[in-house]
Amino acid sequence: MRFMRKNKDKDSIKKRTVCLTYQVLESILVYAEHLHPKEGILLLRGKKEKDKIIVNEVVIPPQAIHGEGFSAFPTFMLPMDPTIIGSAHSHPSGVLKPSPEDLNNFYGRIMVIVGYPYNPKNIAVFNREGETLKHEFIPD
Repeated sequence: MRFMRKNKDKDSIKKRTVCLTYQVLESILVYAEHLHPKEGILLLRGKKEKDKIIVNEVVIPPQAIHGEGFSAFPTFMLPMDPTIIGSAHSHPSGVLKPSPEDLNNFYGRIMVIVGYPYNPKNIAVFNREGETLKHEFIPD
């Protein structure tokens, strides 16, 4: 029974629109630009609704590591927080596709990737399988 519910949720996430507030958008872009040419990583806090996932806050993960071509954080350092719904990280190369390492270290329901040059046109959102999700920007 649990297995069936999980698959239903997996399919429904493909149909949801991910909504990022303008404040979240700006935070992701500024953080990525500040760390360039290293990758930056952030956690996304929000909630799911009927047909939307709303991201309304970013959190800098404790003890995050930023390097050229990678970023990471120790998940065991995170408190249990059901409002964390995913992560965002930058790709200084500009590639808007998750790498196998990105998918292997997927955290939460969604992954946002922002590529260089860091602007709203260079953002993509993915599910756990690496499939692109529809996204939009909304007022705070």
